[in-house]
Amino acid sequence: MAENDVNRLIDMLYERVEDAKSPALKPNLSMVDRDEVLDLLDELRNQLPVELKRAQELLAARENSSLPILASMSFEAGGRTFTGCTVESFGVTARGLGANAVGINCSLGPKEIFPMAKRLAEAVPGDFPVFVKPNAGLPRADGSGYDITPQLFAMEMKPYRELHLFAAGGCCGTTPEFIKLLNSVFAGCVPGRPAHKMPSVLCTPVDFVNVDGITVVGERINPTGKKRFQQALREEDMNYVLEQAVSQVEAGAQVLDVNVGAPGVDEPALMPKVVKALQSVTSLPLQLDSSNVEALENGLRVYNGKPIVNSTNGEQEKLDAILPLCKKYGAAIVGLAIDERGILPAAEDRVAIARRITEAALAAGIPREDIYIDCLTLTASAQQKDVLATVQALEACKKELGVRTILGVSNISFGLPCRPYLNTTFLTMAMYAGLDLAIMNPSSEEMMAAVYAYNVLTNRDPQSTKYIERYADRVPASVALKQAAQTVPAASASGESAELTGPYAGLMKAVEKGLKGDAAAQTKALLAEKQPLEVVDEALIPALDIVGAKYEKGTLFLPQLLQAASAAQSAFEEIKNVIAQKGEGSASKGRIVLATVKGDVHDIGKNIVKVILENYGFEVIDLGRDVPVETVVNTVREKNVHLVGLSALMTTTLKSMEETIRALHDAKLDCKIMVGGAVLTPEYAKKIGADWYAKDAKQSADIAKEFFGV
Repeated sequence: MAENDVNRLIDMLYERVEDAKSPALKPNLSMVDRDEVLDLLDELRNQLPVELKRAQELLAARENSSLPILASMSFEAGGRTFTGCTVESFGVTARGLGANAVGINCSLGPKEIFPMAKRLAEAVPGDFPVFVKPNAGLPRADGSGYDITPQLFAMEMKPYRELHLFAAGGCCGTTPEFIKLLNSVFAGCVPGRPAHKMPSVLCTPVDFVNVDGITVVGERINPTGKKRFQQALREEDMNYVLEQAVSQVEAGAQVLDVNVGAPGVDEPALMPKVVKALQSVTSLPLQLDSSNVEALENGLRVYNGKPIVNSTNGEQEKLDAILPLCKKYGAAIVGLAIDERGILPAAEDRVAIARRITEAALAAGIPREDIYIDCLTLTASAQQKDVLATVQALEACKKELGVRTILGVSNISFGLPCRPYLNTTFLTMAMYAGLDLAIMNPSSEEMMAAVYAYNVLTNRDPQSTKYIERYADRVPASVALKQAAQTVPAASASGESAELTGPYAGLMKAVEKGLKGDAAAQTKALLAEKQPLEVVDEALIPALDIVGAKYEKGTLFLPQLLQAASAAQSAFEEIKNVIAQKGEGSASKGRIVLATVKGDVHDIGKNIVKVILENYGFEVIDLGRDVPVETVVNTVREKNVHLVGLSALMTTTLKSMEETIRALHDAKLDCKIMVGGAVLTPEYAKKIGADWYAKDAKQSADIAKEFFGV
């Protein structure tokens, strides 16, 4: 058995250390062969997760038989198995994997097992069968048998009546006489316990997380926008992945999000490898984050415990694919409040989608406590007016649907300076509205401080124990900054750009400041004396160039960029009106097709690109999101378009982007292709046949200007 293998390896390690002792060294020092010891440790590590083997056996039984499955484990006096599995982790995992009853057998006598049996009964619903089979006490030291009689065994089994067990019996040392007396103990006892409120829990064999209040989900095992992480995944550099995990554990994460989707990565093959590697170094539960169904199932199949699956959404196709997986493997599910229409701005619309997801999950056999709804964090820089709708939707989901909630908190601050300030404030708002799981960077001291402080103020940290533990010896950031300022000379402020002068200065300032009304008025005044295209070339384009340069330097941020684009748009409208009145041709600098590829419903980035391109004077044919390959090809052909922009945010839709590019090339169309999106890299863009990679809207405009020679 596995326990013997583990003991054998431990003995061998001790032998190596003892053999390595040398008189020339201090008594507590040894010189050992590092490689040999590491090999032994690797073998030991492989022997330890015996619970995983048992879980796989349970799955095999469920997949190959329709017979009822009774799952039982033996626990030591401390309430754990030899390898550290808790009673609760066993009960939750076995039930989730399809066991029809769970129990405890062997190892100890009735008196010692009773507290564990009580914990097991509390870990599963009242109507879920629980059984026990204790030994006849403990074995005698002289090997002559066990230490309690049938009569004492029966007496010590009487407290089990209150647990309303499904079945009770005897294991080592018991005889027919033990069972005969046991029968009388349970005479008239009816199986089935009163229903009790089930907690929402996640677990590994040795760690059990009760999602009650705010739970921190570490976000750093995710390659989106991280070139070094993408490289590590392509090279299967597990050390780098594990470093990210360990740093988050040390920072205070309670769950780790795991996303291995990156360009050039075989996600279904890599996901189980990463899951196994992570579970070899950390006991924290994992959130398997992917839209690839095969990758999710491969990860679930090797996961040891009860994880979260992130995610499904309101599309029926997604629900049909993901929910049965969660049911089969006993996983909790994240439901994104989004469907084929995209992210709807109104809170009530997102709640309606959440309700549809909840009903579908319940119908699939997933309990309500295992349903986590993500009302989706929008960026304040691009959709400021919709920020509160997320908080409102979250609160409504808690009250109306009775589900848990989850958010990717850090998305709120994208494109803005001093992101931790926004992240922390938004996190606090969401926690007060009822947020249960925050996907965030646990290394952000501001955000973690908000979590610990919130738990004190809401009485979730009795006597402020955990808060004091963490912060008793720390200095607040404001004090640290003040101390630093006393020792480090303040950096000189950067100078402002030179004052604009000349006839176009007023319009250029209006665009730079994002003043729509002023920009329109300045343009109208200029058009009384200047030609429309002159105003475009001498004022609007230079103004947008200035704004773009400041954006790239980080002295101006996404909201200001969009405001400037909006001001420029108002100026363009005045120019278009004059051109129309004169009956002149369009002021367009060139025609461009934009599309978010098939399967991807995220189009915020593409929409920003559209605004910027239009304000540089380009005509944009916006095909929208989730665009079929043939629609892009037909539009380019019919409209005689020579520049195409494709966007993808999700790793799973990169294949659609590649197919679209291939179809454009196969159709022999005279066009060039630029691509962008958070999951792309310049290298991958080149690999799939794109002509340019645009990291942002400004670069898209630069590419267009270069292509059209303007």
